[in-house]
Amino acid sequence: MTTLRLRHHWLIIFLTLMMITACGKKNIKDPIPCRCEPTTSQPSKPIPELVTPETKPEAPGSKIPEYGLLKLANWSEIDAWKQDNLSAGWPAWLTSCSTLKNKPEWQPACQAAVSLNAPDNTQIIEYFTRYFNVYSTSTIAGSNTGLITGYYEPVLKGSRTKSAQYAFPLYAQPKDLITVDLGTLFPELKYKRVRGKLDGNRLVPYFTRAEIESDKPPLAGSEIVWIDDAIDAFFLQIQGSGLIQLDTGEQLHLGYADQNGHAYNSIGKVLIQRGELNASQASMQGIKDWGRKNVSKLRELLNTNPSYVFFRELPANLPGPLGALGVPLTAERSVAIDPKYIPLGAPVYLSTTYPNTTKPLQRLMIAQDTGGAIKDGVRADFYWGSGNYAGKMAGAMKQSGTIWVLLPKEFKLPVP
Repeated sequence: MTTLRLRHHWLIIFLTLMMITACGKKNIKDPIPCRCEPTTSQPSKPIPELVTPETKPEAPGSKIPEYGLLKLANWSEIDAWKQDNLSAGWPAWLTSCSTLKNKPEWQPACQAAVSLNAPDNTQIIEYFTRYFNVYSTSTIAGSNTGLITGYYEPVLKGSRTKSAQYAFPLYAQPKDLITVDLGTLFPELKYKRVRGKLDGNRLVPYFTRAEIESDKPPLAGSEIVWIDDAIDAFFLQIQGSGLIQLDTGEQLHLGYADQNGHAYNSIGKVLIQRGELNASQASMQGIKDWGRKNVSKLRELLNTNPSYVFFRELPANLPGPLGALGVPLTAERSVAIDPKYIPLGAPVYLSTTYPNTTKPLQRLMIAQDTGGAIKDGVRADFYWGSGNYAGKMAGAMKQSGTIWVLLPKEFKLPVP
């Protein structure tokens, strides 16, 4: 078989696997965006029928080059940042520099940042205007405004041992789960991954949520911890990381490890379609309340989302969960973005409003995370921190917003 035919053969296999794992189309806007894969993309819309690579329709934005939505702007466009407490965001920027300093285009700016000792607002503005350019960004459709949602680190109760109280497992990444980064084979498929398991010499879809949580669980023995509440365990998978208060008094930090490869399906949409909740009730808290009032229906509802997230234990002394950049997130200063359109690690200026209000929320943020539902040039997930307050804010946040991106003057954007 020639090299060209071999590449074509593998591409068809991988695309077929992606289509097998896709779910049916839904027309209701997702009330709870899934973050369940912070480092790679999931298809936002399933492919309705089997197509060959030659006939597969182009996805929106597929022809836009990396960072191709950024346009050079004027600093006067973000003049409101002078009202922000920029010093509160400075530690998060230094955290990004701990990784970015290894990239040549970021080195001068990061070296200069480390040399500043507790800078005030004026010094921080002088620093950024000296070493950075500011860029506006837009959506694929051409709008300068987009959707801003929120996420947080849940705090759950759990045990290392299964019991009647702690009956719901969180699993480590299975040893038989195979993840293929398509970008290593085909550069045009950067940020795309498929997952499955081997059946002989065939790559087939991995277990669905219903199969994983069946009466005879195929992953028995891979449990990290057992949780006391099924719907809390489910929403921990949506958030991607969490803090577990163990029955021994210890704390366990869990972070995202991988995902089973099946497309995320919103249980909020399902409840709306079934007439169980209306759109205004289908918040995270509203769904949790429904689940606790309808325990007999809960398992079937959760299984309508075939996607399943696996976790890994994180060091106990972390100040926050790890984002896709590989550094701890900072409450109300870290944000998840689409890395195709905004460089991971970059400072961004976000102009939006507080959840369910018109009160301005305008501040310097650092793009330190990504998410499966965070797709487009003006699309962000605001990290609120840990605990009940953060969960309340994150669950209610679904605002319109605008984003500017700060990039070092050495950073080269693609030529249009």
